[in-house]
Amino acid sequence: MYACSPDWSDDWISVEDLKKIFSQLSDMILPSPKGVFDVSLNYGLHLSGGEPFLKYDLLLEAVKLAKHCSIPSIFVETNSFWCIDDLETEEKLVELKQAGLNGILVSVNPFIVEYIPFERIERCVEKSLKIYGRNTLIYQYEFYKQFKKINLKGRLKFEEYMNTLGFEGLRYVELIPMGRACYKLRELFYKYPAKIFFKENCVDSLLREWHTHIDNYGNYITGYCGGISLGDARKLDSLLEEGIDLDEKPILDILINRNLEELYNYAVREFNYKEREDGYISKCDLCLDIRRCIATQSKEYLELSPIEYYQHLNSHEEHSTQNIQK
Repeated sequence: MYACSPDWSDDWISVEDLKKIFSQLSDMILPSPKGVFDVSLNYGLHLSGGEPFLKYDLLLEAVKLAKHCSIPSIFVETNSFWCIDDLETEEKLVELKQAGLNGILVSVNPFIVEYIPFERIERCVEKSLKIYGRNTLIYQYEFYKQFKKINLKGRLKFEEYMNTLGFEGLRYVELIPMGRACYKLRELFYKYPAKIFFKENCVDSLLREWHTHIDNYGNYITGYCGGISLGDARKLDSLLEEGIDLDEKPILDILINRNLEELYNYAVREFNYKEREDGYISKCDLCLDIRRCIATQSKEYLELSPIEYYQHLNSHEEHSTQNIQK
């Protein structure tokens, strides 16, 4: 969804920005319904990336700052790449807990095991259950069960996953058709002409109050809408007080107050946008493809941030699905 890739620049969020953001968020974050020391998927504060354990010292500092700001239900997401050794894995998980981390979310899916040996994921789950107990979240657990069932060892290419488990393996899991998935995994979805989505808009996603994100550049992102910034989260108090000036953010204005047909026509008129011949897998696919066309031609749209997002949507290793049998 966020076009993460090793090809991005090394632009880690600064400690000073963390302080600014956490201090403003401290009274706004809802704890898990189970309590302030428990974690739940759509509550509390989750520290993510990319992969946060790539910069462990910064992750540790972020946990300490979040605790200092009395932020509830703090957890971290990880792909487990770092869980090579039992002792080191346990030591880091204990150190983070002592610093104020309440729980951990272990990411498990066919795209991660392309690069991360499944043994490392199993190690992370085992040690996290030992240290965090019920505050260990496995997302998605259905994939974890699948890999255990086939006794997966090492890594597994996505093509091999599809040849082994096929579309039935994806039936009961969440695969959100947004971001890079719109380009890399097109063959997994039915596709429709642009006009099917013309009457749709994004007001519910863009103005929702739950599960929002702040990226390493300080962009305030609602929901899963990568590449759309509502403003600078380092100035969150003023953003909330003054609101969003849609006159300065015309793309955002169209997505909130009008519909995708107007965005489509605007892009055709101003940026020579061409409809994809193979169609679109979702309204998010259409919206993203149009935004990508605009963002890669013009830097005047502040809401289309960060620009790196649009530059890296098609980066990293290609996934070939041409030989997958439906």
